[in-house]
Amino acid sequence: MLLAFDVGNSNIVLGAYRDRELLKSWRMETDKNKSADEYGMIISRFFEYEGLTIKDVTDVIISTVVPSITYTLQHLSNKYFNTQALVVGPGVRTGLVIKYDNPKQVGADRIVNAVAAFNKYKAPLIVIDFGTATTFCAINEKAEYLGGCIVPGIKISSDALFEKTARLPRVDLEAPGKIICRNTQEGIQAGVVYGAMGETDYIIDRMKKDMQPYIEPGAKITVVATGGMASLVASEVDSIDCVDKLLTLTGLELIFEKNRASAARKGKQERNE
Repeated sequence: MLLAFDVGNSNIVLGAYRDRELLKSWRMETDKNKSADEYGMIISRFFEYEGLTIKDVTDVIISTVVPSITYTLQHLSNKYFNTQALVVGPGVRTGLVIKYDNPKQVGADRIVNAVAAFNKYKAPLIVIDFGTATTFCAINEKAEYLGGCIVPGIKISSDALFEKTARLPRVDLEAPGKIICRNTQEGIQAGVVYGAMGETDYIIDRMKKDMQPYIEPGAKITVVATGGMASLVASEVDSIDCVDKLLTLTGLELIFEKNRASAARKGKQERNE
């Protein structure tokens, strides 16, 4: 069994795979202060509730944008699963050509999403991840990761209003159904949510124009969205073609398969040492 960790700034999403099939997935809060043992106990309870056993885990892959948690999860993998985790980063085969000025600067989550989208959907592609930050990534038919942009996530924008103003309240992130609002709560909801929708439409339109020199003439660009806020934004944004909540886990499983042989050799060598 393969256990995949997608570590974001706000949440960790886990997926358990057997024979390349996703059995179960879970979500828990990202906590830099938790130890490997604490994470191990949480995962054990997840598995027990679903009738699974952690003894069946033979392989682990980790994608993280929180470097301080990497060591904790590597230690967890060694102690609870008796295996060396594969951490997505430089040297890991992805099948993509990274056209960034410095490929090491690209977040692992962005690469993992791009791998999943390229293998699952028809390129050229724009991949949007509505997480703590919202990222937009462009991939062409040659499996070239062209780059993209990063903007504050919807929750960050909402929290900033609450934290940086004296009288504005914290609100639930939902669309109020109107843009001309007559109370502060709905006014914030409308500004934050519909503002994100307008931002998304504009960036997609601009990215499609900027991608033209790098794709086949007349090629349709497919737009795939993932992340916790994807469904909310996509509900009123016609430029998003599909929402795939499991995109990152799919990418992690694909990357593990591309690196299975080398990961096995590395694990065997380290056990012998």
